[in-house]
Amino acid sequence: MSQDTLNFIFIGLSFALYITIAVRSRAASTKEYYTAGGGVSPFANGMATAADWMSAATFISMAGTVAISGYDASRFLMGWTGGFVLLTVLMVPYLRKFGKATVPDFIGDRYYSKLARGVAVVCAIFICMTYIMGQMRGVGVVFSQLFGISIPFGVIIGAAIVFAYAGLGGMKGITYTQVAQYCVMAFAYTIPAIYIAMALTGNVIPQLGLIGDYTASEPVVPFLQKLNNINTELGFREYTSGNISTINMFCITAALMCGTAGLPHVIVRFFTVKNVRSVRRSAAWTLSFIAVIYLTAPTIGAFSRVNLIEKLNGTAYTEAPAWFYDFEATGQMAWVDKNGDGRIQYSGPGKSEAGTFTVFQSKSPVYPSYDAPENQRIGLHGERLLASKADDSNPNELWFGNDIMVMANPYMAGLPMWVIALLMAGCIAAALSTAAGLLLVLSTSISHDLMKKIVKPDLSDREEVNYARAASFIALGVAAYFGINPPSAFIAKTVAFAFGLAASSFFPTLLIGIFSKKMNKVGAISGMLAGISFTIGYIVYFQFLGGHDEQLLFGITPEGIGFVGMLLNFAVAFSVKAFTGDAPQHVQDMVAEIHIPSGAGEAKDHDFEI
Repeated sequence: MSQDTLNFIFIGLSFALYITIAVRSRAASTKEYYTAGGGVSPFANGMATAADWMSAATFISMAGTVAISGYDASRFLMGWTGGFVLLTVLMVPYLRKFGKATVPDFIGDRYYSKLARGVAVVCAIFICMTYIMGQMRGVGVVFSQLFGISIPFGVIIGAAIVFAYAGLGGMKGITYTQVAQYCVMAFAYTIPAIYIAMALTGNVIPQLGLIGDYTASEPVVPFLQKLNNINTELGFREYTSGNISTINMFCITAALMCGTAGLPHVIVRFFTVKNVRSVRRSAAWTLSFIAVIYLTAPTIGAFSRVNLIEKLNGTAYTEAPAWFYDFEATGQMAWVDKNGDGRIQYSGPGKSEAGTFTVFQSKSPVYPSYDAPENQRIGLHGERLLASKADDSNPNELWFGNDIMVMANPYMAGLPMWVIALLMAGCIAAALSTAAGLLLVLSTSISHDLMKKIVKPDLSDREEVNYARAASFIALGVAAYFGINPPSAFIAKTVAFAFGLAASSFFPTLLIGIFSKKMNKVGAISGMLAGISFTIGYIVYFQFLGGHDEQLLFGITPEGIGFVGMLLNFAVAFSVKAFTGDAPQHVQDMVAEIHIPSGAGEAKDHDFEI
């Protein structure tokens, strides 16, 4: 049986499972569509929330970023995990007791304003759309490699699958589908890591292998020392040293952390359980399930870097492993023979007088059209030629995308075919699970918070769900377009923008709404608008309008500017509030009530508004 056939079997079975669960769990009411009826067990919700959290950025891109950046990539690990602790301690129990199933719903009622609700809806749309772009890109990358198709076509296929089970089943269908997806992801991520750890370090536990010895060759040396030696020999910084400035590292980590605590698609997951006590138990389970993946990601990144360099660097192109040709064919790896020796050379900026290691002058490889003459498409050694102009200022000849390192890792290590097939199923599950949760929040914001609460209050349950499904379809179309034309070269960076938007808009507004009784609607609205406008403007300028590094504010890149936007939100909100008075007394009483432990039992229909 071929590898492709086995991949199709594993992925086909997983898809059949997801769609069967979605159909059997089809939402019959708005309460089931938005919150799965509020009766999910803490254990199941913890697993579903972890799956919602294990996006393409985590599963596919984070380990690739660790492989490329080493220590610098710890910003993702620290930011995302630390943010989840903030979310479960500072946000979720109070929001759950407040009884509103969506973030705009809480903001609209807490700040007693339709305008506040409308601004929150706009913020939710920006956040979810930016996040879902990364997920669609992840789906496209995986499908491209699996089926030998272009990434755009892969994005379109993924969008159709997400709509089939998310747009129809709602939160009820998504919850139980994500339980299955987490199981697939957990096994798909850890089993290859165990195999590779045993091969490279002799340890069955990957984390111990990372801090143990490299035993795959003589002499035996500590694994991290092996990595550092490889990096410095090739002209890169030591793997365990950092290249990002301290202030930028801090701001990116803080933006990811605070953005996590303001993500609407994660917050809403805790409304699917029965009561506040179940919320805390569910959060504990979620952190446990997340740890399985997050503690494994650094090992996968480190192992894949060693395997990639040892298998390709200095190897004649005609003798390269078969998997290299497969990734080259789909445009996810590329080779430019700059010195004409027919060998693949991989080197860092230390080997170049110009201090660069770019393979070609364009940001990503550009290829001749398929109907171009053969001598423009196929090189002297049989390699796939590029239309991109080579960057001759440095000797580096190998290009590969961060986002394919996890998929390439089992191929590079020569793992059994079934392990590779399982990993492919896990990659798709990761992208689809988060895309589904984001899609639901986005459609809910439009159907419930915009249409039902502002535009058309007499909307029936059936009409509301239909609006949600229509919004899902439109949103997926837009997300698919930006998945094909992403705002960043790799998934984790695109997703980081979404966290920055959440940090600058929702996190301060929610935190103030929970812990400051006197904050009024004018201050909150002003803060939200100031924070998200500044953050969006900064990202757009540097990602799309040609901003240069020397123009960065204190050297802070767009990934970390959400932290500055968050500070601006706080400053504007409290400044405006100082000149416009306190919130009405009934609102202050309402805020005080959510801090009282009594009454935090089971949710009741009359106080659990959806």
